[in-house]
Amino acid sequence: MEWIAVMTNTKTDTLAQEFVQFAVECGVLKFGEFKTKAGRMSPYFFNAGLFDDGARLGRLAQFYAERLIRSGIEFDMVFGPAYKGIPLGAALAVELARLGRNVPFAYNRKEAKDHGEGGTLVGAPLKGRVLIVDDVMSAGTAARESIAIIQAAGATAHAVVIALDRQEKATENGADVPYSAVQYVRQHLGLKVCAIAKLSDLMQYLAQHSRAGLQAEHQRVLAYRQRYGVDEGDEDGLGKSVRERAT
Repeated sequence: MEWIAVMTNTKTDTLAQEFVQFAVECGVLKFGEFKTKAGRMSPYFFNAGLFDDGARLGRLAQFYAERLIRSGIEFDMVFGPAYKGIPLGAALAVELARLGRNVPFAYNRKEAKDHGEGGTLVGAPLKGRVLIVDDVMSAGTAARESIAIIQAAGATAHAVVIALDRQEKATENGADVPYSAVQYVRQHLGLKVCAIAKLSDLMQYLAQHSRAGLQAEHQRVLAYRQRYGVDEGDEDGLGKSVRERAT
């Protein structure tokens, strides 16, 4: 019942609710039974690859841009990690330019190019405070890889923006840990992180649409969160546990 109370008392984030609705309508957010990278059976799945036409990708970029503006996070350029981060970062850069904020954009290849300009980086030189754009953050692996690339180029990995924060425990060596990948990136890697929507926003959406045939999905997602959800209010405890593991 503790999780239900938390959800009931959560203030509605209109932008997040609009995004969840959009993701459901596009079929990007699906309900059923899906195996995650951690080996869990999740009652929902978010596949940003299904924002698969110009209109959808453009609307997605608007959500990213608006969330960034609301967050107040400052940055000097955008970086899209291969592979999903490439179109996401490009679309965001285009939308920011449309809004009057024209910033450089770069991305990486998985395999180094051995002809032409060569190397693994494409686009603008990595400089200043770099914003990493991705869809979800499961284990923080992509963030760590991006940070290494950015630092190697002499720039600063400053922040990450994602579409959905699953707000669930990360895993290390096959075991659950008491913090999420987003919390790890914030507390241990020192990057700012913002998400268009979180699992708590999805829970609100399902609760509000339970009479529209989503009651069963609401119960399954609630049970999943009760089992794997993280306590977002325990930032001090998280910081301590991460520091202890790092020493």
